[in-house]
Amino acid sequence: MLNIDDPAKTDSTPAIWRLGFRPFFLGGAVLASLYVPLWLLGWFVPAYSLFNADIWHNVAPIWWHPHELLFGFAMAIVCGFLLTAVQAWTNRPTITGMPLALVFMAWLLARLSLLLPFAIPLYVPAIFDSLFLGASAMALWRCIYPVKQWRNIGFPIMLTLALLVNLLSYYALANNDFVLANHIWQGMLWWLALLITVVGGRVIPFFTAMRLQTQKPEPIEALDYTVIVFMIALAFQAITQLLPQGVEQGLLLSAGLLQLVRWLRWQPFNTLREPMLWSLHLSYAALPITLLALSFYVGNVYVTKLLLHVFAIGCLAALCLSMISRVSLGHTSRNIYQGPSMVLAFICLPLAAILRAVMPLLLPQWTQTWLWLAGIAWFIGFGMFVWHYWSVLTQPRVDGRPG
Repeated sequence: MLNIDDPAKTDSTPAIWRLGFRPFFLGGAVLASLYVPLWLLGWFVPAYSLFNADIWHNVAPIWWHPHELLFGFAMAIVCGFLLTAVQAWTNRPTITGMPLALVFMAWLLARLSLLLPFAIPLYVPAIFDSLFLGASAMALWRCIYPVKQWRNIGFPIMLTLALLVNLLSYYALANNDFVLANHIWQGMLWWLALLITVVGGRVIPFFTAMRLQTQKPEPIEALDYTVIVFMIALAFQAITQLLPQGVEQGLLLSAGLLQLVRWLRWQPFNTLREPMLWSLHLSYAALPITLLALSFYVGNVYVTKLLLHVFAIGCLAALCLSMISRVSLGHTSRNIYQGPSMVLAFICLPLAAILRAVMPLLLPQWTQTWLWLAGIAWFIGFGMFVWHYWSVLTQPRVDGRPG
């Protein structure tokens, strides 16, 4: 078996290309911190925006915003995490060096090609995006399949499905089918919620028990498998809209209650003194809250769109921020609980979720103000990560080991 963590081995690879979490966490955080303020400027103050009419030759702004935050930001964090974790799961080396750089460049070129100030065929960014997701899925498969680790085989399959759904989103844009595009965005949110359900269910109770020196609650398989089936059904329903509203409402309510039960079993209220823990629990709590809230507004398109931001910002983005802060320290051999203070950043994302999703419902006459305040809170959260972790991610491990 190849030793993938040999301190005697000299690694001449630039630090940024030594493991997937490095370029993708940094790239995803930079994109997140820039794209929301740029979006707000382009939407509300176009005269002062870097965007102009020439950029939107064949890319509709209302398509670009959700696409880039889902397939640009979120998928960068997902792939960075999986490409790093798969090495620990399988004890097999994952992609590093030039192959990793090429995968990252495919991701980056897809982002940049959507912002060129002249028209290009949509198949160009679609190809780069497909190379990014396809290569990531293949890298996972090459680690997982040889050791027959069936417990994790779903992750490359999920990335392959994301690749196909992304191509469908480009098809929707090419045909100006924004109804289909909206179904895709909601489906991808539930795809990401499914991923959070699986991965969060493994790591959050484990991290909590390790830090608090308590017994980790044993998973209830019937509960976990049931909630996974419900999340798959919600993703399917979001894209196809085949199920009656009553069935969808039942799925949302049932999934929300089961997610709440799972979360409460993880001892969330014992973590209030440790930001690296309570940030994980607070983020996950936004998932059952979103599901339960949506179950009361099935069929109300406006309210549903707002409430989905509770999950998108309060769970997905906030959990990404907490995880990348933790993983970046752990995988560079730094003390996870003695790193840069990220308390303000961890508070800003739930605050942004409330400002973006809840306040426009309560005080709709000030909606533009709430959006700007949410954008500022979002920028502070991810801006703090870029500020504190740039050197962590671009410098070698402090213990001199590879990775």
